[in-house]
Amino acid sequence: MEVIDVVKLIHAVAITEQTVITQLKHIEDDEPYQVWSIDTGVARYILKEAKGDEAEIYRLILSELNDSCIPVVYQRISAGENIYLLMEYIDGENLCKCNRTKLTLALDALISLQRKTWNNHSLATCGYSFDKSLRGREHRGKYLNDPLLEEAYEKFMRMYHTVPRALCHDDLLPFNVIASDHRAVLIDWECGGILPYPTAFARLIAHGEDTEDAMFFMTPEDRAFAIDYYYDNLLKQAGISCTEWRNTLEYFLFYEYCEWVFVGNKYDAKNSDFYKKYLPIAKRQAKKIKMLHDN
Repeated sequence: MEVIDVVKLIHAVAITEQTVITQLKHIEDDEPYQVWSIDTGVARYILKEAKGDEAEIYRLILSELNDSCIPVVYQRISAGENIYLLMEYIDGENLCKCNRTKLTLALDALISLQRKTWNNHSLATCGYSFDKSLRGREHRGKYLNDPLLEEAYEKFMRMYHTVPRALCHDDLLPFNVIASDHRAVLIDWECGGILPYPTAFARLIAHGEDTEDAMFFMTPEDRAFAIDYYYDNLLKQAGISCTEWRNTLEYFLFYEYCEWVFVGNKYDAKNSDFYKKYLPIAKRQAKKIKMLHDN
């Protein structure tokens, strides 16, 4: 179905002939994707084709939390086999060029959601559940093709089963955070559910680099700040020790670093820049995990 046909099904806001519809593009590769900006001349909205478990996540989890760090959904539109969400347009900047102010707002948003859903068993099967996430993580572990990485990954998988769970955005890369002057909003909830609590945090900070032209810029100082801030404002109250937090985070960062190792091995893309970059990073992290485990 063409987007104009979907727009005709919108009744939550007034659509006129003067309304401007613009398809948005991925930040990573500048390719268009199934998200559009709708400018009525009075207000702006986002129209998004729901992917993965996104429609269910909004319906069963996010809409119940009533949290300002989640986009408001004005209308759910069924069009053929697809579901579209007419959503709040968030005016702000993503976290790709991180600064302390935007980072703090992003952390406050994540902490708010996780505090409200900490060990919430009633939501355990909604959206991108633990069992669904487990299948993907088990699959990644089959394509590391290195004894050191495989040993560390087995330890990560055991850890993954044991830590407390809370609402996580399983793809919380910096471009999925939009920060304004007073709040940060987490967007693109295609993979969200009640997962081991470090999942979203680790993805948010794992790929930041202290290079101005990096896709995700984050200084070591801001990274250290984030680790402490998240602990002080969420985990300490949950009875988790700082040492336990620091050690647990190392396992979840290792999982993040294995992503491009998995891609390179599975799809025979070992010559890619990402594979060459992340293989040694993953190996260094695996050695760190071995030391933690042995001690």
